[in-house]
Amino acid sequence: MKIRDIVKLSLNNLSHRGMRSWLTILGIVIGVAAVVAILSMGAGLQQSITSQLGGLGTDILTVSPGFSRASGMGFQGMAMQGAETRSQNLTVRDLQVIKTVPGISVINGIASGSVDTVYLAQTVSASVRGVDPLAWKEITTSNLDSGRYLAPGDGNSVVVGYNIANTVFKQPLRINTQISIGGKSFNIVGILQASGGISGFGGDDSAIYMPITAARTVISNIETNQFSSIQIKVADAGTIDQTTSLISQRLMFSRHVTNTTVDFTITSAAAIQQTLSSVIGTLSLFIGGIAAISLLVGAVGIANTMYMSVLERTKQIGTLKALGTTNSEIMKMFLIESAMIGFIGGLIGVFLGFIASGTLSEIGVRLVGVGGRAGAGSSLTVITPELVLFAMGFSVLIGMISGFLPARNAAKLQPVEALRYE
Repeated sequence: MKIRDIVKLSLNNLSHRGMRSWLTILGIVIGVAAVVAILSMGAGLQQSITSQLGGLGTDILTVSPGFSRASGMGFQGMAMQGAETRSQNLTVRDLQVIKTVPGISVINGIASGSVDTVYLAQTVSASVRGVDPLAWKEITTSNLDSGRYLAPGDGNSVVVGYNIANTVFKQPLRINTQISIGGKSFNIVGILQASGGISGFGGDDSAIYMPITAARTVISNIETNQFSSIQIKVADAGTIDQTTSLISQRLMFSRHVTNTTVDFTITSAAAIQQTLSSVIGTLSLFIGGIAAISLLVGAVGIANTMYMSVLERTKQIGTLKALGTTNSEIMKMFLIESAMIGFIGGLIGVFLGFIASGTLSEIGVRLVGVGGRAGAGSSLTVITPELVLFAMGFSVLIGMISGFLPARNAAKLQPVEALRYE
């Protein structure tokens, strides 16, 4: 019997057991769809993190006050678990110490805080960051949507992020308009393009930038010789680890702290990207593994269907053997049937999985703005040929493994006994 004849016979047998076949296929569909949706969204999240952090400068470091020994890093304003060392602010002395480290091209002391901001009688609490105009222009990766960057000599001038300009107030902000910050009037000289990045690493969408001298007059709890954080651009991104180590050593010596009492944190976009990608990758595999359990249920369904098929077609098997069909051909027939169940289930599952992941991605983007500016058509779903091939290959393999024992039993049937079977 030719392989083409075996395939035709297998398809004919599947079509004659329509409802049972589709119920069996459904088990594979659910499992494959769940796995594909989870893995594609996990890959999408990793890609989103890479796109947001990758363009934020692998040569940028940020020094912040406070340290968490539970994680080895801490972020200002974020509660961390475990033993912590807190420090209110960094100082001009810290800035001078960092300047002594070789390999640094730009250093920017930042004063930041939330300040009541009024525009057209509407008041909001906005994030204000005081910067050195020249240093900030060198470090920021955000492009201008309109206007210009801050310049030396600017007094009451501000540059606003995309969200501040377009979504925070009822009326959008425009350049050369006045805005009240902390009770003082400022002129908007520039509006940044949307970046979708992380605050402190180029995530300028929801911040207002002004010269640091002006910021210190509107931000409370920060003295004239203090900084909320210090941003550093290294000359060579390849030496960022060595530079980080040197900065840490010199700051520890200057601040009279040890490894157990260190009260500052040095972070980089690359380190955050690596950590988040690792966490998301592990979580995706874990949840995907749980979802894959449903494939085992589908495998049991295939095995049950194929066993029933062997019993129902015992006489047919006997007839085929009497006509000269070999054991291997009988086995191939049942294996092809089970593989087809897996293939069809995998094909439908991949399609539904992509629809599900796309829908969930759109919901996530709209609700929390993950992966870029919310509502801008962003997606957290990544569809790769490797994922499609994996899902299809795995579902076919599950089908063949599940059908192996029934196929072997069918091949072992003796023609005479099979023909006498009632």
